[in-house]
Amino acid sequence: MCSIMFYFRPDVTKEEFKEGFDETISRGPDQSRIIDLGDGLMGFHRLAIMGLTPEGMQPFNLGSRSLVCNGEIYDFDEFREELINDGYTFASDSDCEVLLPLYEKYGVDMFSKLDAEFALILYDKDTKTLVAARDPIGIRPLYYGYDKDGYIVLASEAKNLVPYCSKILPFPPGHYYKDGKFTCYCDITKVDEVIYDDVETICKNIHDKLVEGIRKRLVSDSKIGFLLSGGLDSSLVCAVAQSMEDHPIKTFAIGMSEDAIDLKYAKQVADYIHSDHTEVIITKEDVISALPEVIKILGTYDITTIRASMGMYLVCKKIHEISDVRVLLTGEISDELFGYKYTDFAPSASAFQEEAVKRIHEIHMYDVLRADRCISSNSLEARVPFGDQDFVKYVMAIDPEKKLNTYNKGKYLLRHAFEGDLLPYDILYREKAAFSDAVGHSMVDHLKEYAASYYTDEEFAARKALYSFAQPFTKESLLYREIFEKYYSGNAEMVVDFWMPNKSWEGCNVDDPSARVLSNYGDSGK
Repeated sequence: MCSIMFYFRPDVTKEEFKEGFDETISRGPDQSRIIDLGDGLMGFHRLAIMGLTPEGMQPFNLGSRSLVCNGEIYDFDEFREELINDGYTFASDSDCEVLLPLYEKYGVDMFSKLDAEFALILYDKDTKTLVAARDPIGIRPLYYGYDKDGYIVLASEAKNLVPYCSKILPFPPGHYYKDGKFTCYCDITKVDEVIYDDVETICKNIHDKLVEGIRKRLVSDSKIGFLLSGGLDSSLVCAVAQSMEDHPIKTFAIGMSEDAIDLKYAKQVADYIHSDHTEVIITKEDVISALPEVIKILGTYDITTIRASMGMYLVCKKIHEISDVRVLLTGEISDELFGYKYTDFAPSASAFQEEAVKRIHEIHMYDVLRADRCISSNSLEARVPFGDQDFVKYVMAIDPEKKLNTYNKGKYLLRHAFEGDLLPYDILYREKAAFSDAVGHSMVDHLKEYAASYYTDEEFAARKALYSFAQPFTKESLLYREIFEKYYSGNAEMVVDFWMPNKSWEGCNVDDPSARVLSNYGDSGK
């Protein structure tokens, strides 16, 4: 994980630039560099993952162009060979060094060719052209805003832009910016041809494509670890990865001291795959004391995101303190593709598909944001195999009738795809439990009780009325919003709304985002 920034203003000083840029040194603690491009300043905080030598330090320069990129380019070896054949000489082993010569060769058409998680900023001093782009899901963060004089500023996180911009917005995933406008180069949810194959064929392809997505994310010059909840998604990532390695992988799980659900399942998986497993135990005091810092790190007021971030942030903090791991593989994006507990209530296949499209388009503001911030704030890098572009495009194209829960088991296609001896059967078919609940039901209860004690009913009614956009609807959501406003005043529209079940569906009109309130929660919390 790295931090990038560009302030397109000719008279900005390095001191002014550093005020915002240094807010994200944790993303890149190894080395920092700021360069003056005449028309503005470009900066890079480095977390060395691929190409660990000094030559891999950014910004990269080629002719009149300079570039910074926070990303992993998974097909960089193929591009290196192509570019070497074209006569380009590489100075480093960094995967991101391919980007400038690729841009020289293909221009903005380059972005649709990349198999990558990336956010990049490129500036050409000769033509005074600014180009920026972000991967199709938004796994790597990028934000933009304009200062009081109309100069654009781009950076990895919203907190970088707070000193300069009154209005901050997320850079749209799957888009590039050039000549003052945004252009979509890839809508990853767009289906050109629906896949009507039989279930066995579909499941074989799901299996093979996910395995390949995991395989390519195991390439690193730094140590890799795995977040393991004992749920389906993280367990699959860990089990597949362990099958590819000749040494025990490092797995990490977290739970509340009194009622952790995940810990027992995570240990069952770790024992089964023989990983080097670490448990992290947290208390009510740990959760409450970390709340303001977590909201500042996240840059959100969304209830679901904040609840789920508490455990993730604290486990990543511990990983940073006790291990030499620098890269973490996680299980995000599976639910958006295959379904949540609430999508069991989808009234039709087309409604299920529409919901999946909406969720994938918005996930950069929610679960993907959570994974990035919790991990990067602890100087680690997140990799998300379920976000592999080929995998996502394939699952989105599957006939949605086959993705509906008509099997009496959610996410059946994914489960069936990995039947065998990779995981214990009861893990493979374990009921879905939300991470914020499975860390321990008491964690959410503690947060709600803390918020309830914070306001009287009269205070709650008066203070929630101060907000017209995404108005708080519980004392918990008001508490989160007020903490958010301390750090990101007036920027609530960085998030489109609360991440909640589709209230228009029967059985989903609930006032809490936890799956615990749904009638089909069943054995999920056991």
